[in-house]
Amino acid sequence: MDPRPTYTITTAETHQAPAYLQHRPTQPMPLHEIPPGVELVTLPSGIRTLAYTQPTPPPMTAAPAPQPVPAWAKTTALLVPTTGFGIGAAGVGLSYAAPGLIAMTDALWAAVALIAAGGGAAMALLKRCRRPAPAQITQHITATGFFGRANGTIHHH
Repeated sequence: MDPRPTYTITTAETHQAPAYLQHRPTQPMPLHEIPPGVELVTLPSGIRTLAYTQPTPPPMTAAPAPQPVPAWAKTTALLVPTTGFGIGAAGVGLSYAAPGLIAMTDALWAAVALIAAGGGAAMALLKRCRRPAPAQITQHITATGFFGRANGTIHHH
């Protein structure tokens, strides 16, 4: 007897099958030629035939054990709201301090302009006060003859 299980297929008996579907004796198929997923089944009329069957579901496996949450994830999850609230508080503080900051920047620009103007005035005053006396230059030129070569010296005093 065949060691493989047989499956019983039941159908409603409404009419007789056409002649081309009725059982005709054939040679049994060798076992090594049966494709995967095909089983030997017994029909309600008692005829044994090959048919595709539903695969048996795999056995239920236990659910994987839950993994603990890593420490870095916990730390990040705790720091994110803290950082967000800190940035929000800084924004609110800057919005309250904005008029004072604008006034301070105006005062600083005025101070920079004063320093620049004062430095320019001081440079002009120093340049005017330290003006040297005009230089005196003495030249001695000598020449011999009408077409002779001239020699000379220049003295800066």
